[in-house]
Amino acid sequence: MARIKFANENKEITAESAITIAQAARLAGVVTDTPCGGMGICGKCKVRITRPDGKERIVLACQTTVKDDIIVYTQGNNDDNKLNVLTDGLKHNTKPDSRITKRYDESEDKTYVYADGIELCAEAHDTSRMIYGIAIDIGTTTLVVSLVDLITGAMLDTASALNPQARYAQDIISRISYASDAQGLETLHTAVINKINDLTSQIAARNQIDPSNIYETVFCGNTTVLHIAAKVNPKTLGFYPFEPALATPAYLPARAINLKISPIASVYLPPCISSYIGADITAGILSAQLHKSEGRILFVDIGTNGEMVFSDHGRMLAASTAAGPAFEGMTIEFGMRAEPGAIDYFKIDDAGNQTIRVIGNQKAIGICGSGLIDIAGELVRHKIVDANGKFDSAKAGDRLIAPNGKPAYRLTPDIYLTQKDIRQVQLAKAAIRAGIELLLHSAKLSAESIDAVLIAGAFGYHLREESLINIGLLPGTVRGKVRFIGNTSISGGRAFLINKACRAEMEQQVKDVTVLELSARPDFQDVFVDQLAF
Repeated sequence: MARIKFANENKEITAESAITIAQAARLAGVVTDTPCGGMGICGKCKVRITRPDGKERIVLACQTTVKDDIIVYTQGNNDDNKLNVLTDGLKHNTKPDSRITKRYDESEDKTYVYADGIELCAEAHDTSRMIYGIAIDIGTTTLVVSLVDLITGAMLDTASALNPQARYAQDIISRISYASDAQGLETLHTAVINKINDLTSQIAARNQIDPSNIYETVFCGNTTVLHIAAKVNPKTLGFYPFEPALATPAYLPARAINLKISPIASVYLPPCISSYIGADITAGILSAQLHKSEGRILFVDIGTNGEMVFSDHGRMLAASTAAGPAFEGMTIEFGMRAEPGAIDYFKIDDAGNQTIRVIGNQKAIGICGSGLIDIAGELVRHKIVDANGKFDSAKAGDRLIAPNGKPAYRLTPDIYLTQKDIRQVQLAKAAIRAGIELLLHSAKLSAESIDAVLIAGAFGYHLREESLINIGLLPGTVRGKVRFIGNTSISGGRAFLINKACRAEMEQQVKDVTVLELSARPDFQDVFVDQLAF
């Protein structure tokens, strides 16, 4: 047996030897990030440990076995209040027409609650003006909860947080693997539902609303996170033919998944387009009205997965590609989330002077996704990084350094971008660009035919057109046509919430979307390799 003390959190447990520090942390209720699922490849669970002999060292919590008594000093924080999360997106004119209605009977002094005209319950006194719902964007990395008045359609408040599932598994594939057994599914399901309950409680209290007057919830997210939120094992999404076990659209009793709102409340899961194109993209189609577009519109949601829809005058083709976690700051030497201390903007002028913006206007401690794309884009534009992704020592000058014997570009005295980081950007951007090229090829159109590019997602909103074109994620022919439309998963979710007709409309529309299964295409690998170059 060994005593393991977590000094920063003032917690201590006694556990069997051979347990990892990460496992001990979970037993102690201490948060450590293991976004690679404990594979030891992301480097984000570093902790400092002190042994009884006084020796200290930095180790990976997921890979280090406890052999004797130790003191653990965790690094970083998971303060949701410091996250820079976008909580809104493009909206179209949706008139309130909720499936939840009420009728007050003055003679009985009771209010009757109905869903689609079917009586659900009676409440004491007049509560006829108290009809609320919550729209929830369950992102791979973040959560957004929006409180909505179902009578007026007004968005009353929002709250956001890190998706706690990311501590256990960062990307979708590792999340499927983690949740494929009963214990893993319980861990991930409980983590996300507890956080949703926390956020709901916060915004209800701020607006002096009783959670028992919240009668409906809409979950928008990718197919995997919807499985986990509904407590349905997602393992069938991990092997061919990648069939979902959860059929959408669907309604669930809120109490069945332990949501702390009205006991008669329901959860609506909008239709997913395919196993890897989820309800968040359906919500995006609704928000952007792609099915009614009169031009050729490319919709791209950039994140750990890259989902894209091409609408040719309303005829839609869709695809999904695994971009990996680089754009979320993972697998990057100094990568971090969009929170204070993160470089989120980078520019080099013609004289070679650097402009760096840091969230919170403080000393830089890392690089978030938007900063990473800016940096890569500027290095490519100034030919400091060549088309193959290698540093040009002559153009980099004294900013080219060699920490640990490997080439890197110095951004600040403490922060640099490594050659390996550049490779991660190449892999991520090539995956998305290959998907775009194959969508256009299937539509028998060229990039010149695109009338507009809509970049969706909380992460995408903070990007710059110039940087996306510089690294080759978007073709140069769309310059001046790019629009950043924000978190359409949450804005589309609110439309589903306040207007029941939107549900029927999109349930029909997704049936007409042609899905390209990129992994099954023999030409995908060739196109992907072609797009690796800057």
